[in-house]
Amino acid sequence: MDERILHIQHSMYQYSRAIYRSIKDLIDPYVDRDTQLEYRREVLHACEGTMQRLAQDPHYFAKPDRTLFQDIRRYFPITVQEQVAWSVAQGVDAAVGFVEDQIEAGAFDGGIARCRATTRKGKACQRTPLPERDYCPSHQHLERSKAAA
Repeated sequence: MDERILHIQHSMYQYSRAIYRSIKDLIDPYVDRDTQLEYRREVLHACEGTMQRLAQDPHYFAKPDRTLFQDIRRYFPITVQEQVAWSVAQGVDAAVGFVEDQIEAGAFDGGIARCRATTRKGKACQRTPLPERDYCPSHQHLERSKAAA
């Protein structure tokens, strides 16, 4: 495997573990030990799944922090859910920042940056975007409309 891909996978693993470690002690303490261990496994699995999806498809994962929190909130008492939501948001924001840095560096798509627009036929635009932009010259109007919204 490419060294860059291994670095990204390792980093995403570290982000998922950091999120898990920050919230694992908040899992419902009022259930029996076996149930609590099962809850921990489920929370860990959800953290890993979210980070894996973020690494595989970063452009089309709109709200990964909200998704992860919705997946795991049932394992925590209501009194700590605000703290869990904050921890998840902080961890996922850090991971999203890392992924965005990797995209700008060209680590995704084989090291070549691609325009984020689609053609009339529904295929991805194959042109190279403008420097420090998401869109090529033909689709730069999409970036302006995205910023206005």
